[in-house]
This record gives sequence, structure tokens and C-alpha cells, in this order.
Amino acid sequence: MNKIIELQEKRAKVWKQAKDFLDEKQAKSDILSAEDNAQYERMEKEVVALGKEIDRLTKQATIDNELNQPTTNAIVNTPTLGKVPNTKDQYNQSFWNMMRGNVSGNVMNALKEGSDADGGYLVPDEFEKQLVQKLHQENVLRSISHVIQTSSGDHKIPVVASEGTAAWLDEEAAYTESNATFSQVTLGAHKLGTLIKVSEELLNDSAFDLTNYISSEFARRLGDAEEEAFLTGNGTGRPTGILNDTNGAKDGITTTSATAITFDELIDLYYSLKEPYRKNAVFLMNDDTVKAIRKLKDKNDQYIWQPSIQAGTPDMILNCPVYTSQYMPNLTTGNKAVLFGDFSYYWIADRQGRTFKRLNELYAVNGQVGFLGSQRVDAKTILPEALTTLKMGAGK
Repeated sequence: MNKIIELQEKRAKVWKQAKDFLDEKQAKSDILSAEDNAQYERMEKEVVALGKEIDRLTKQATIDNELNQPTTNAIVNTPTLGKVPNTKDQYNQSFWNMMRGNVSGNVMNALKEGSDADGGYLVPDEFEKQLVQKLHQENVLRSISHVIQTSSGDHKIPVVASEGTAAWLDEEAAYTESNATFSQVTLGAHKLGTLIKVSEELLNDSAFDLTNYISSEFARRLGDAEEEAFLTGNGTGRPTGILNDTNGAKDGITTTSATAITFDELIDLYYSLKEPYRKNAVFLMNDDTVKAIRKLKDKNDQYIWQPSIQAGTPDMILNCPVYTSQYMPNLTTGNKAVLFGDFSYYWIADRQGRTFKRLNELYAVNGQVGFLGSQRVDAKTILPEALTTLKMGAGK
């Protein structure tokens, strides 16, 4: 953690140097020379690189902490005298014995309780928790949205479509009816899967942490696919993304330029969101958009983007946290380049039961064993007015 704090402080220092350099040069001329521009971009590139290293070390520290917990230790077959394993322990040990290919009659009996209709086995409770935690690391939407679990079928969420109002009445006048109306948002389940191949030599290596490898690969692959679908999915066999859903987010503002954003437009975007939602609102954009915003200043000639110097705290714009996703569109005509709002009104529904299946024969000719991992998930905006977009204009 000390290294993370050290890098946070270093990034803040480099950013201050970059701002001072830019201020000094712009005081002499509105246009930077090619040499000055190259030097500024080198400093800005260092800020970006330090930010990515901070993110990497933060994730690494979280994973290391998980692996130090008893539930993430490698499973061994050495019995402990005097201890009678409970049903959960038996299933957990049998599951990983099966994944390693150590199958016996006792193992198959223990796995019956977790059998899946498609032939796989539900992951143990401890491993399920580990997967959810790692998916949060890989998918930025999971870290800022509301995540629920459903057991089966469509999950219907009642939403107030219009609210009732009160009215002033004359003496003995009749009351005016004003009823609230309700609608529903339905969350279904789209199947997302991945195939992992591991060599037989690696599986037979007792030093190889199969649990951590599979969970990390599963999280990385599914996390990336989820994040892309949650933002830009077309709704065919996958969720409809926020940016493609007509009820995903309300239209905020449209920029004057086709390729640039001004500080005034960010202020307009901020106030295009109703005040109650602004309390917990965050910005979501890609790295190139953040890079463009870094040079913007407020009316007091202060840069509006402020790098975080505290571990675990995101960067800020207009006192709101800034998150990035590679799947947010670029600053190009017609693109919705920035999302702003309270993402607790964006709900992600996990259908309970992620499953794994071991494929012994399919890749045997190559000396490999396959592992299929799958899950069912859907996501939708519950209240579109809680999220707003900044759309790039056509330019002049």
C-alpha cells in the first residue's frame, strides 16, 4: 500500500509540473511550439502511465489479500485427524478434485447436489464469492452499479412512471383525483460463456494454483464482455447497452464542436441532471476523453481535473468521481462520449449459479484439458432520468 501512496503522490507532482509548464508557455503564446507540445505530451503520458500502474497495484493487492484467506488456499487431500468435514467442505474438495481429474465414486456422489442441467457443476460457495469479487475488479460498471441476484425466470421491477400531486381546494370542494401510475422493468438472463484450456502437465503440477488461475481468467474474459455489452450491447443474445437503449439514459447536452468539449458544456451536463441524482453522480468516459478534459480550466484559471492522491479514491471533475471504460465512444460526431449520473439506478442481475464443466477428451490429442465456464446475466437502467449523456455535435 505504501508503494501505491508513493505513486499517487508522484502522479500528483508530475501533473502539477505539467500544468505549470502549460501555464508558462500559454502565457507567452496561445499556440504551443512543436517542441513544447511534445514535452507536455511526455509529461501527460507519464501521468496516464502512473495511473495505470496504480490501478494494477491496487488490483494486485486486492487479489493477494484474497489469496491469503483460507478459502483460497490450494486444496490438498491430506486428512486432518479428529475433524469431520461438513457437507460444504466435502463439496468444495470434491469440486476441485473433479476439476483436476481426481474422480472417484465418493467425489461424484458429493457433486450430485450441485449438478447442472447442461452437465456442469455449480461452483462452491467460497469460489462463487471469489468470482464475484474479481468480476467487480474487471468490470467498472459492476463497481458503480446496483447488483442483484435472481433465482429463475424474469425479474420484474416495479417503477413509478408518474407521481400523484396535491391541489388547493375551496371550502367544501371535492378532492381532485391524482393517482400515481406504475410501470415495470424486466430483467431476463443472457448466457455468457468462455472456454479455458490448460495443459495436462500444468494440471499435474502440484505448485499450480488451479483455483486462482481459472477464477482470474474467468473474471477477465467475462468482465470485459460484460462491460462492453452493458454500454454498447445491441440486445441480441446479450443485454442492450445504456448507450443503445432508448430508456438507458436521458439526453443531456450536445456539444458545439464535433471533436472537443468545453468546460461550460461539462457544467451544462452537470446541471442537466436533477439535483437529487447529482449527490451520488459519477462521470464515465474513455481515456482519450479524460486526456482532452485535463487541459480545461475553470473561470479562476484552475484545471478542473484533479488527480487523486489517496489510494482507492478516483480522480475528480466538478467534485464528482471519474471512471474510465475502454468501451465508451471517442470524441467524434454523433457519439455519446460521456455518461454522467447516479449508476445505482442501473441494475445488473446475476442469475444464481455460475457453472464449470471439465472437458477431458475434446483436446486430449493436444495434451490439454478444457474448462467451460458460464453465467447468466442481464442489466438495465431502472430510472433513465438518473443518467444523462453528453453527445458530440456536428461542428461548424
